[in-house]
Amino acid sequence: MNKRSEDLHAIRPVIASAKIYDTMSADEKFQNKTLRPIIKMQHNLFIAVFNNYIVKRKNVFYELSLQKQLDYIDNAIHKDMKFRNSIKGMIIGQFTIEEYETYILNSSALNKRMMNIVKNRLINSIQLFVKPEVLKAV
Repeated sequence: MNKRSEDLHAIRPVIASAKIYDTMSADEKFQNKTLRPIIKMQHNLFIAVFNNYIVKRKNVFYELSLQKQLDYIDNAIHKDMKFRNSIKGMIIGQFTIEEYETYILNSSALNKRMMNIVKNRLINSIQLFVKPEVLKAV
């Protein structure tokens, strides 16, 4: 393993619940060993990026009902290709060369897994997406 790979592995959080079993598919192993730790590590960046996404789209998100906000997040992750590709780049950029070589073998399925994890993290953090004026009043 080269220095970059060692450094990348060293900064990733350990996720105790992300188990690896022999009976798992290769995609599931990659998800638990690589994707989940990277996405957890990048969580605060994803929050900042989504906050910027909201602002760039005229703060419409803040006027929506909770269900519409959830749909908005889903739409951003699954249908806005520019945003989706930006998120993917933030994740793929944290891969080692070996992980990237594994990723390209089944990138389509792994992209679905990573986007679903990011979507769920954004949804679970929805309380962090508060209109800036509300934060100033507190």
